[in-house]
Amino acid sequence: DASGQWVTPGLVAGFSRVGLVEVGAVKETNDSAFTSQRFSAALDVSTALNPDNSAIDVSRTAGLTRAIVAPEARGSIFAGQGAIIDLGADRSPLMMARAFQFVELGERGSAMSGGSRAGAHLRLKAMLREAKQYAAGSDSFDDDLLSAEDAKALQAVLNGDVRLLVHVESATDIEAVLGLVKDYPGIKLVLVGVSEGWRVADKIAAARVPVIASALNDLPERFEILAATQSNIGRMRAAGVTVALGMIDDNDAHQIRYAAQYAGNLVALNNVPGATGLSWDQAFATIASAPAEAMGQGGKFGVLRNGAVGDVVLWDGDPLELSSTPTTVLIDGVEQPLDNRQTRLRDRYRTPQEGALPKAYE
Repeated sequence: DASGQWVTPGLVAGFSRVGLVEVGAVKETNDSAFTSQRFSAALDVSTALNPDNSAIDVSRTAGLTRAIVAPEARGSIFAGQGAIIDLGADRSPLMMARAFQFVELGERGSAMSGGSRAGAHLRLKAMLREAKQYAAGSDSFDDDLLSAEDAKALQAVLNGDVRLLVHVESATDIEAVLGLVKDYPGIKLVLVGVSEGWRVADKIAAARVPVIASALNDLPERFEILAATQSNIGRMRAAGVTVALGMIDDNDAHQIRYAAQYAGNLVALNNVPGATGLSWDQAFATIASAPAEAMGQGGKFGVLRNGAVGDVVLWDGDPLELSSTPTTVLIDGVEQPLDNRQTRLRDRYRTPQEGALPKAYE
């Protein structure tokens, strides 16, 4: 009975590493980054997903039902193949394996390419060229940068069968990456991060490249985001860019539950003189339908529509308000438990009673 409640599709984490990291500082529980010198683009995060990850339960309690999960680049600018998962309370989280390829450019990509942006962009083009040679026949394949497995994995990118997600922040890097569309018209590009996207929003819109942007980067904490502003997403949206929210480098393994709060902040920006925010509908779309559209899955999740997955959330208030809480969450039509380790700890110590200590403290 949803009487008096808000009814929405399940929320979607547009960029995350949920399910790959339990304790970030404990390497045995952190599968987000791969340091293999032999493989890069061929790596597949779906084989490392942990359905028992505590962040999955916490995120589901906050109304998130799907997540786009990316690997982290460490030994190469190509991090590997990401996945789309559901956050259901079962041992089968995988919705789509090898859903996209993730690449690091910008400052981090430069550091892995001889300390130069020119080196990073050259490396990207050279690796794509080698993948193209592999498709043309083994005799012409130059394996200086790619193993055969990596070259195989990149065929789906060159053919446009899977998206190429590229992390860039500065306007200069964004413009350089957009040139890929001209050189490789088959590639379906998605930009991630994009803190200075407002500066070249017209070019992003003209290229029809969707963006999975960080929500509220507004401080010049490093050189590639000197022009960061809270109005970035609002300005890109006003220029005609399709924008979803993601959380790269922002508690992306543990706190994807911030998605609704971030979307609500974009609505509140309309009350700040001189700022550019989003309408409620636009903001909600950034954490529901827009991530699915960016991944080529429009209409399949993040919407309440015939033919979509049965992800439905009932809320006791406006889902973009911090005080609102999900009262019912369904994933694939199945009602989900709303407890997690945090709620159990809360309940244990909310009303302490005289008596024996919990077993762990005896």
